[in-house]
Order: sequence, then C-alpha cells, then structure tokens
Amino acid sequence: MLWRPSAPPAGFIEPCLPTLSESVPSGPEWVHEIEHDGYRFICRREGDGVRVFSRRGNDYTDRVPAIADALGALKVKSVTLDGEGVVCDPDGVTDFVLLRAALGRKGSRRAFLYAFDVLELDGRDLRDKSWEDRRKALTKLLRKASPASVCRTIWPRRTATRCSTTPALWASKASSRSAAIGRIGQGRSPDWIKVKNPDAPAATRVIE
Repeated sequence: MLWRPSAPPAGFIEPCLPTLSESVPSGPEWVHEIEHDGYRFICRREGDGVRVFSRRGNDYTDRVPAIADALGALKVKSVTLDGEGVVCDPDGVTDFVLLRAALGRKGSRRAFLYAFDVLELDGRDLRDKSWEDRRKALTKLLRKASPASVCRTIWPRRTATRCSTTPALWASKASSRSAAIGRIGQGRSPDWIKVKNPDAPAATRVIE
C-alpha cells in the first residue's frame, strides 16, 4: 500500500481538477484536448533532484524511471510539469491495465508522460500566466529537449476535436484569466471541463 502523506511533500503542487460535464462546450474561447487513460502526475525537477508525484501527493518516482530520467535530462535548472502518465498498447492507444502492470513492476520503463502544463520553469512561477503563455513555454521547453530518450518519454498533449475513441476530452477556457489560475489551484474549476466517452472503460472507473 502506498504511503499517504499527512502534509504535502516538498515540491508538490496540488493540481486543479476539471468539472464533469455531459456536453462538449464550443466557442472560440475554448481549447479542447484529449484526456489519455492514465495517472495524473506532477513532475518536479530541481537541480539534480527529480520527483514524480500522483495527484494526491504520493511518490511514484521509482515506479516511472523513464519519466524521471527524461526530467533529469531536460536543459533546465528547475521545472514542474503537470501531465498524464500512460502506457500504450501495440496500436498506440493508451491502456490503463498495461499502465497498472508497469507501475507494479518497479524498474519498468514503459510509462511515459503526456505533459499538458508547465507550472514553474527555472525559478519562475508561471501559475499567474495565461494558459496560452504556459502552453508556449511548455512547447518551447520540449522542442529544445535534444536527447532522444526525452523526446520519446515526454510529449506535449495535442489539441483535438471530439473523438469517439478517447476516454474523455478536457476543455479549457483559454481566454479566461480566472481559468488560467484556477486550472492550477486546488479544487475543481468551472472553466476546465471534462467530458467522458460513455463507451470507454475509463468512464466508469475512478483512479488516482
């Protein structure tokens, strides 16, 4: 059983959670992203130290060595990424059962990270920046990642239209400054929407 900390561990930022909805919002102020079937991770790099936390603050670093090594190889002094740890099946579709198996075998290098936000970079707290600014910073950071292992292990989550094969969609009200702050605060944000695909296994599963 994983130890649950009584206080947030050093370097951990409690992530914002989306609000569930039955319909996909539309309009120019909304940005849509695929939610892959995996574990939410807060990934912290400070100097040579690397930690990978679940959304509840549990330490998964030794369970995802490929992600930890990729964070350590980024050309930064410090960074905090918000993303989804996943394992894909042979067809390239994220598979939660395969992820659970990989996490259960310490040392497995199958899990990689779909990063969708950067909260801090080289000592700069980005949580008061707009979603667009943070997204640009994330894209620039990962484009500069030269080692092949980094490029294969940390990917920016792609934007998407509604898709019947994905477990869910996340919609961010990108033009709203309150959304930019709320997305990385505690609790659920009304400006960050999650729409589940009822035909996907993840729609009826509650995971960490």
